Amino acid sequence: MHSETIKRILEARVYDVAVETPVDSSRFLSQRLGNEVLYKREDLQPVYSFKNRGAYNKLVHLTQPQRDAGVIAASAGNHAQGVAKGASFLGMRSVIVMPNTTPAIKVNSVRALGGEVVQFGDTFDEAYAEAMRLAERDQLTFIHPFDDPYTIAGQGTIGMEILRQVKAPIDAIFVPVGGGGIAAGISAYVKYLRPETKIIAVEAEDSACLKAAMDAGQRVTLSEVGIFADGVAVATIGENTFEILRHTVDQVITCTTDEMCAAIKDVYDDLRCVSEPAGALSVAGLKKYVEQTGVSDQRLVAIVSGANVNFDRLRHVSERAEIGERREAILSVQIPEQPGSFRRFCSMIGQRNITEFNYRYADAKDAQIFVGLTLDPTGDDRQELIDQLSIGGFKVTDLSDNELAKVHIRHMVGGHAPAAGAERCYRFQFPERPGALMKFLDRLGERWNISAFHYRNHGAAYGRTLCSVQASEGDQAELETYLDEVGYQYWDETENPAFRQFLGS
Repeated sequence: MHSETIKRILEARVYDVAVETPVDSSRFLSQRLGNEVLYKREDLQPVYSFKNRGAYNKLVHLTQPQRDAGVIAASAGNHAQGVAKGASFLGMRSVIVMPNTTPAIKVNSVRALGGEVVQFGDTFDEAYAEAMRLAERDQLTFIHPFDDPYTIAGQGTIGMEILRQVKAPIDAIFVPVGGGGIAAGISAYVKYLRPETKIIAVEAEDSACLKAAMDAGQRVTLSEVGIFADGVAVATIGENTFEILRHTVDQVITCTTDEMCAAIKDVYDDLRCVSEPAGALSVAGLKKYVEQTGVSDQRLVAIVSGANVNFDRLRHVSERAEIGERREAILSVQIPEQPGSFRRFCSMIGQRNITEFNYRYADAKDAQIFVGLTLDPTGDDRQELIDQLSIGGFKVTDLSDNELAKVHIRHMVGGHAPAAGAERCYRFQFPERPGALMKFLDRLGERWNISAFHYRNHGAAYGRTLCSVQASEGDQAELETYLDEVGYQYWDETENPAFRQFLGS
């Protein structure tokens, strides 16, 4: 099966620019999970990601006329650096089209590696279209980030190294999936030599294009893709990669943003390495697999695939890690607005620490508080806490999995605004570039009044924004016509309990 892929992997040339990365043992996660956890350290590549393997292997297989003309790629990060480094080593011209929203650190890294950067558009799709236009105009060869046989083979050398380095039987290998290049390369090789080793593909919950394809039996395109784990933010699994993965992957696991943040912390605790969200994705999947199956005393390998993370992003990661590890609960609790209520609330939570407490007087009858509490991660301490408070007469809403609450409301708790009248609340993703906010305000301000607004920069390509507008339910269709014209992705959060309880009029 896939004998041609195996041949390409065995013949792959990667070590001119790549290094054989070590497999490191976990000190803490192994003990916690009751299994031997091993990390394949692709964060230690010269470009801090596995991408230089596949990119270089593709470059060395170009014809001489193609090398003379040069190459082009579209990327916001790791693939861009891999292409630039490989092309520079071979003395080739490389043009990298990057979205305008790409953080400066990644743009500067590509230039430092010898790539010519062209910034175009706000999204990868726009950059990709521009790269294809320039490729045709200037007769440049397009280097695909994942869906090319030679790229897949280059990434497959990771599988070769794992089987050479880990002599003992491996029960499962966890691989991250975006477009599927690294997963296809590793799974093809490992399944050929050790078919008893499970290959577990791990995807971000909001960009699970492989799972969608597996369920449908064919490639599908997701209507929306989350951007927190930008390294795997792909809407459609590759054609070549899917043909391999459909036969070699034993299971697909999806993970949330909070679970990835918790995994980043786990990797840091074990290795003192700060991985990017996609880089820790396989670790998050490994933890979820152990939880779901209850396996013990197994040998499990996770690919730490990259460490190209913006420093500003770590604030957001640290905020979400405790929730992802189930060590913190975020609750909305209604307590009587009378002396002694807060003391009674505190007495009921026992030895749990309060990590956050937000409150503002609303009326003389009840108080709505936004509270974070530490949990015992073993068992179901969160549900026990909620039951305990409910029995004690408090009305509790669990917001631990509520995106609006975790990103915005926890920073905005200030009380209701009756004078605002009817309101509709929306959550947006704004591209991080000059003029993005003014474009929004100029368009909306022609017709609607903004009654609440919150924005935080998370060190990513997109900022997250909450906007409440004075509009009735009957105005919704007209309002959303305006929002559609602005062109930013948004979600209607008007009925979200976090909004209703703390801000809604």
